[in-house]
Amino acid sequence: MKRITVKVGTRVLTSENNRIDEAVIRSISSDIADLLDEGLEVVLVTSGAIGSGLGLLDIAKKGKSLSELQAIASIGQNHLMDIYNGYLGKRGYRAGQILLTQDDLNDRKRFLNIRYTLNALLKYKALPIINENDSVSTEEIKFGDNDRLASLVADLANSDLLIILTDVDGLYGRDGRVIDQVEAVTASVKALCGKKGCDESTGGMLSKLEAVKNCTHAGIPCVIARGKSKGIIKEICYKQKRGTYFLSAERSINARKRWIAFGKKAKGEVEIDAGAFEAIAKKNRSLLPGGISDIKGHFVQGDVVDITCCGRKVIARGLSNYSSDEIARIKGRKTSEVEAVLGYKDYDEVVHRDNLVIMRDEG
Repeated sequence: MKRITVKVGTRVLTSENNRIDEAVIRSISSDIADLLDEGLEVVLVTSGAIGSGLGLLDIAKKGKSLSELQAIASIGQNHLMDIYNGYLGKRGYRAGQILLTQDDLNDRKRFLNIRYTLNALLKYKALPIINENDSVSTEEIKFGDNDRLASLVADLANSDLLIILTDVDGLYGRDGRVIDQVEAVTASVKALCGKKGCDESTGGMLSKLEAVKNCTHAGIPCVIARGKSKGIIKEICYKQKRGTYFLSAERSINARKRWIAFGKKAKGEVEIDAGAFEAIAKKNRSLLPGGISDIKGHFVQGDVVDITCCGRKVIARGLSNYSSDEIARIKGRKTSEVEAVLGYKDYDEVVHRDNLVIMRDEG
C-alpha cells in the first residue's frame, strides 16, 4: 500500500455526553503520524464538527434549527482542526482542511481540482482532513452521510485501502460474531443489518455497507473496525486481523465512468423496456428514446439519471442528453421522429454508451 483513506465517525470521536473525546483524536493522530513516518500517504475523512461546536458552546443539539446547527458546525470545525493540528504538530506534521458538498463532486472540473489539491497536500507531507461543509449544506447538496463521502474520496484520491472506523468491531454475522472477510456486498450481506451494530439510521451499518459496495466496485478494498481501539489503524495496515475486510472487485471501468456511477447523485429515473435492457446491458448500445417507457423526477441535460427496467432496481446510470420534459415527449418514439416532436434534435441517443455505466448485479 502507498495511500490509504481513513474515515472516523462521530460516535468514535465523541464521549458519552456527546462531547469531543480528545484522547481518541490523540490516538488516531499518533497512528497516522507513525504511518507518515514510514512513508505511507494518508487521507482523513472526519465527522465531529457539530459535536465539537456543541461542546465549546456547552449546549445540547436537541431542538436546534438547521441554521443554528450550521453555525455550531462552523464554530466546531475550527476547533476540531485545532485539536488535530495540535497532536500532529507534536510529531512534525500539519493538516490541510478541505470542506466539500455534493455540488463540488457533481462538476467534473471541480472534482479533478479537488484531486489536484489532495495530491499537492500529500506532496508537502501534510494530512488532508476532509469533512462535509455542514455550514452551507442543505438536503439538495448533502452527501447523505460521511460514509458515502469517504468512499468517494477514497476513489478520488486513488487510495489502496479505505478504513471506516466506527463504534462496533465490524460486521456481525447471524451468530453474533464479527465476520472476518466478505467477498461482495450482496443482498444477503445487507440483510444482516438489524443485528448487533446494524442500525439503519444515518451513519449506521447499512450506510457503511453501501459505501463499501461503491468503493469495492471501484477496485478499493475496505475494512470496518472499532475506532476507539488503540492502535487500530496501524494494526489494520500491518495486516493484523481486525474488523471486517471487504475484498475489492477488479477495477473494470475508467475513472470518468466511476465518477458517473458513484460520484454524482442521480437527479431522476428512466424506466426502459426489455428490448432496451438487452441492447444496453448485453450489447453495449446507447439508450434510444424508443426503449423508454417512463420517467421520474425533474432533471436537465447533463444530469445523471438512474436507468431501471421491468420493476428491477437500478441496472445502469448515465448522463442524459435530454431533460425530463423532453424525454416525456419523445419516449417510445423512433429516433427519426424526435426532430418532428421537439422541433430540433441535438442527439440521436438519450444516453450515449460512452456516458453510460452498467451497475453490477449483486443478486
